[in-house]
Amino acid sequence: MAGYVYIVTNQKRGTLYIGVTSNLERRIFEHREGMTPGFASKYGCDRLVWYEEHLQIGTAIQREKSLKRWYRQWKIELIEKMNPGWRDLYFELW
Repeated sequence: MAGYVYIVTNQKRGTLYIGVTSNLERRIFEHREGMTPGFASKYGCDRLVWYEEHLQIGTAIQREKSLKRWYRQWKIELIEKMNPGWRDLYFELW
């Protein structure tokens, strides 16, 4: 089963939340609708600014754990390589 690692935020260079899922469209919809209580919901992190697809959910989980240990600046640089304008990528998933 494929997996995705993703980063959502509340504003450009704002609070970052890193997550993993097997269904990126559904998961980001849940963030946008505030359907999942927790860190992302508490801080209004509902804008998809970065994601990465993996062939196996296990490798996606490993990557998520690795990214969560990164310095904030490294995460910002990762986002800006893919998405320099910090636009919401949710509507580009289709």
